[in-house]
Amino acid sequence: MYENAFNKIERDLRAEEGIANELDYVEQTSWVLFLKYLHDLETERSDRAELDGEDYTPIIEGEFNWDKWAAPKKDSEFDHNAARIGDDLIKFVDQELFPYLGSFRQSATSPQTIQYKIGEVFTELRNKFRSGYILRDVLEAVDGLSFNTQAERHELSQLYETRIRRMGNAGRNGGEYYTPRPLIRAMIKVTAPKIGETIYDGAVGSAGFLCEAYDYLRTDKLSASEYETLQAKTFFGQEKKGLAYIIGIMNMVLHGIEAPNLIHSNTLNENVMDIQEKDRHDIILANPPFGGGERREVQQNFPIRTGETAYLFLQHFIRKLKAGGRAAVVIKNTFLSNTDSASIALRKELLEAAELHTILDCPAGTFQGAVVRTVVLFFDKGAPTRDIWYYQLNPGRSLGKTNPLNDDDLSEFVKLQRTRAPGLNSWIVNRADLDEGTYDLSVKNPNTPEAEALRSPEEIISDMLARDAETAQILEDIRGML
Repeated sequence: MYENAFNKIERDLRAEEGIANELDYVEQTSWVLFLKYLHDLETERSDRAELDGEDYTPIIEGEFNWDKWAAPKKDSEFDHNAARIGDDLIKFVDQELFPYLGSFRQSATSPQTIQYKIGEVFTELRNKFRSGYILRDVLEAVDGLSFNTQAERHELSQLYETRIRRMGNAGRNGGEYYTPRPLIRAMIKVTAPKIGETIYDGAVGSAGFLCEAYDYLRTDKLSASEYETLQAKTFFGQEKKGLAYIIGIMNMVLHGIEAPNLIHSNTLNENVMDIQEKDRHDIILANPPFGGGERREVQQNFPIRTGETAYLFLQHFIRKLKAGGRAAVVIKNTFLSNTDSASIALRKELLEAAELHTILDCPAGTFQGAVVRTVVLFFDKGAPTRDIWYYQLNPGRSLGKTNPLNDDDLSEFVKLQRTRAPGLNSWIVNRADLDEGTYDLSVKNPNTPEAEALRSPEEIISDMLARDAETAQILEDIRGML
């Protein structure tokens, strides 16, 4: 229903000189979609209040209302005479609309309110449209979209996810903005969150983990109180980068979460020793950024000091998890075997502070646009590790843009993980069998036939000389028969 509208917006944006790539496309589409979503939300709330005989005070008022500046109407039809266009439209957006919306961050009563989210988004974001004529075309296309029903929001969320995936693939690191949804769904099925538990992602990115968890938990059988719990008391996240924060907010909104509990901050600035019980969560699902080079003052917040961003996040997650909580975290597979002191110390801490019960080894190509191999660590808080169940994912084909990971590829893993059954691709390693000096957790499938050992050069030369001697003898025998 909305595919044509999204395609039209994309065509319009290609002609906009201020928008250079897929990242700009998603960013600029996001703020326009966000304001249309807020307009539909306000209209719904106003209608509901009127039916109940109550007054409703709108969040966005006066000339800043969508129907005033973006899509003015007359007799329910678009009023071209009243619509701003060209330089007049760009000037209004840059000098009036964005400053007005950004001021909500100061006036909001709490960071958990939709007003605060509006303020954060429009303080962080900049309008990149240079042509008021192209922006006018985009506004009219978005005005034709509706957020009024769950089906409409679902379709819009799917289209938005497609754009996020393309944005992730366009970047140097495909995993920065987009974790493959089949992998996320498998991680959620293994951790099995329940209504009433809190779910946290400290490197939220485009909020794929939280959105998929919401879809997993949301059913038609929820009571009103359970639905309210799902909306306001279940999903929590933090994100450092402004663009990712905006996209995460929009993605959660499109999935049906009205006021996402996302905080725009650097998670690693928090001293992990200051984390208290009230700060902890039942479920952690995350794909923290790899590489990086964190500053020394950031490293001071962690007992194991390292410049590797993912290692700092893992320490954060271990301490952010409640007793009895479950976590699933994506990390580079080199973490399992690196011999530097930080890697060894962190593996030891993970084994002692939590029960690392499962390691999923992902094949090359799982993350499109990223060259690193990854594993997923599944661990529970409350008891040290006894043994680890490994599963080596083998989809039977090379993964890539035209052949991405799918849910069927992970179905056996999800099924076998329930009982941690052994198989051709799965096995168990006992904690007692690990090297106490290195705590090496490398993936070494004992069911894979060992390749025949290569012969030494001396053996090869000896064999060649023996064959030469044998050949010479045969030739001499033949000469004697002539």
